[in-house]
Amino acid sequence: MKWRLFGFITTATLFGSVAIIPQETEHHAHWAYEGKDGPNKWATIDPAYSECKVGHHQSPIDIRHTEKAGLPPIQFDYSPTPLKIVDNGHTVMVNYAPGSFITVGDHQYQLTQFHFHHPSEEHIHGKGFDMVIHMVHSDASGNLAVVAVLLKAGKVNSALQIMWDHLPKEKNKVGAVEGVLINAADFLPVNRGYYTFVGSLTTPPCTEPVTWFVLKTPEEISSGEVEVFARLYPHDTRPTQRLEGRVIRESK
Repeated sequence: MKWRLFGFITTATLFGSVAIIPQETEHHAHWAYEGKDGPNKWATIDPAYSECKVGHHQSPIDIRHTEKAGLPPIQFDYSPTPLKIVDNGHTVMVNYAPGSFITVGDHQYQLTQFHFHHPSEEHIHGKGFDMVIHMVHSDASGNLAVVAVLLKAGKVNSALQIMWDHLPKEKNKVGAVEGVLINAADFLPVNRGYYTFVGSLTTPPCTEPVTWFVLKTPEEISSGEVEVFARLYPHDTRPTQRLEGRVIRESK
């Protein structure tokens, strides 16, 4: 089973081993966040990216009008994992070992990786945030779900600093940091109310559908931590997309 994600192909036996292989092995076209290969050109630079234009449930979005609903809480069951970090040319990404999950109602998804965008791709009532973490999950049938954790400048985030201390010096090379464990749970806010909607991947090939869970409460990181990432990626953000009649539900 394969999913093209964020400049890499993730080949996985679900709930088993995960391998990350550079996307260049399938010779997909280069894409970027600005210039001639920027977001408004994604659909034209490779036929595999056509959904970036023709899709009807594209992400990210500006969350403005929501319907309050009795949604089940997201149950997070994340375990520590050895730090495996890669700068894939579009963002900094951490590959997650098997065995960490979210459960929403009776539906379980396994965490496979998380990565960062600066500034946030998601907006709430027109407001963006300094950064966002996208935690990418898949269920046993290959359906994708992303938990978005908004980040705002404030106090130092010690969990994030661990990763910034081990940023890769080369692109497209996974660095396994011996003796260093991280836990994605350390990035979660105490209040885990959320917005949910059907969307897509926010990078080529812009695959639909993806179930999105955007946590309403942002976490803090220091302005210095924001600057560390911004020096690598000043703007790795796709513009917000049209709603196309979608309903955004909000937990009570």
